[in-house]
Amino acid sequence: MSSPHIDLTDPTDPTDLTDLADRYAAVWNEPDAGRRHQQITDLWAPAGRQVLVDPPEEVRAAAEHHQFLAPPLTVHGHEALEARVTRAYDNFIAAGDYVFVASGPATRLLGHVVSLAWEMVATADGSHAGGGVNVVELDDDGRIVVDYQFIER
Repeated sequence: MSSPHIDLTDPTDPTDLTDLADRYAAVWNEPDAGRRHQQITDLWAPAGRQVLVDPPEEVRAAAEHHQFLAPPLTVHGHEALEARVTRAYDNFIAAGDYVFVASGPATRLLGHVVSLAWEMVATADGSHAGGGVNVVELDDDGRIVVDYQFIER
């Protein structure tokens, strides 16, 4: 199975970007490890990476304690991305209390750079439990090369 091709040459066509946003949110909710693996290889380029730009408070506090600036946290490649997505699934989705959803339309910022807003909502009542924005750079085939994640505080 190959990933759907995203036409990066037509900035006026939101269809591909809506599909990208929906597929991006779906991978974080996927319970089946095999399907999750396939979705990751479809979404990210083999050397793709995700950067958590503003790490959790405990990481920032530990860095400050040692007189370092809080570092961004980065994973590289499909295997590390799969571990990252699986951990998020296990921590936030597996119990059935929450689901990740695309929040608003994806927005092309520049050529191959797209903004994807998302939120975590409670399955019981749809209430907002968290969210953020990911700014992704796509390769010529529409797969993510780098994914900068900004989580709301």
